[in-house]
Amino acid sequence: MRTTSVGVFKVATRGPGDVSGLMSMIGSGAIDPASILAILGKTEGNGGVNDFTREYAVAALCTALAPQLGLSPQEVEQRIAFVMSGGTEGVLSPHITVFTRQDILQRPAGLSGKRLSIGMAHTRDFLPEELGRSAQITETAKAVKAAMADAGIADPADVHFVQIKCPLLTSERVEAANARGHKTATTSAYSSMAYSRGASALGVAVALGEIATGVRDEDVLRRYDLFSNVASTSSGIELMHNVVIVLGNSMSSTSEFEIGHAVMSDAIDTAAVLAALESVGLRAGQQTTTGSKLVNIFAKAEASPDGCVRGFRHTMLEDTDISSTRHARAAVGGLIAGLAGTGAVYVSGGAEHQGPAGGGPVAVIAKSPIDARACNSGLPLHPAQPCPSRRSVD
Repeated sequence: MRTTSVGVFKVATRGPGDVSGLMSMIGSGAIDPASILAILGKTEGNGGVNDFTREYAVAALCTALAPQLGLSPQEVEQRIAFVMSGGTEGVLSPHITVFTRQDILQRPAGLSGKRLSIGMAHTRDFLPEELGRSAQITETAKAVKAAMADAGIADPADVHFVQIKCPLLTSERVEAANARGHKTATTSAYSSMAYSRGASALGVAVALGEIATGVRDEDVLRRYDLFSNVASTSSGIELMHNVVIVLGNSMSSTSEFEIGHAVMSDAIDTAAVLAALESVGLRAGQQTTTGSKLVNIFAKAEASPDGCVRGFRHTMLEDTDISSTRHARAAVGGLIAGLAGTGAVYVSGGAEHQGPAGGGPVAVIAKSPIDARACNSGLPLHPAQPCPSRRSVD
């Protein structure tokens, strides 16, 4: 089995096209661009169908990295997994998290335990009529298993977060299906985001043995008792296949980092966030008894589909001014930011089949106090750093 060293770097951004922080770290030698495997980001768009901040951010990153890698921007996009999640409502702060991976000769002596590992895979391109249906579930499950193998993870219990970027439907894509005599799961572009996210999450659940195989088309967005505890899926207009990133712990990794997770039962589940922090030696407010340091928190958020949170009615699903996904991101983002002591956390809206209905997975990556020989390093943003605002506020 290959031995790898995985690094994690969180970089603040002043806007979706801001690559200065990443370029600075490359220029200083902190990040080797050739080792970048994946970049996850939060951009300040609306997170909807017309959120072009995601595509803009990917284009800016690919253009900036192209000369560093001796590739065209299009080739960079094929080489690196980019997952941009739109929507930084409330106190959420725009940022990117860069994951690097390098092969090393052997595991250093004295290094014990499983360390953070990352793997990546892609599905084939989907036809519009396959989105939100069993074909997307099946192909996603195959890609998850391939990404696990790429990460050197054999036991599903060692998988703590599976991030997927998946497609959505547009009017043109619906018309293309109709022209071939096929009907799509929905004709609504906005609704298609939920169908695609849900089917992708069910693919993760099948791959990890969390649910049985044989999930039917009609189960998507209906059987909410079927879900994955580690899936995080985001829909975007910029692709027609699924990009799958598996994060877990493996003996094949010598990383300074480790990952743990818990599952929020609803949008105010403080105990689950604390449990996720404690799984990697952290407490609320970045306090620690082990010397670990918080790097980032990744979570899913959604408005409970039954219209209630712990017996009290919520109005997120009935607000015609602001979509429920934006409400949910702001609510869960505020809760996690308060416990983490930073708004630079990755909270993604729309948690269909990603954790129990109204809840969702929450994963924490921490830098552990181990011998750093032959390991990459990455430092989280420090609260004392000046706010990277684009303009001053009077």
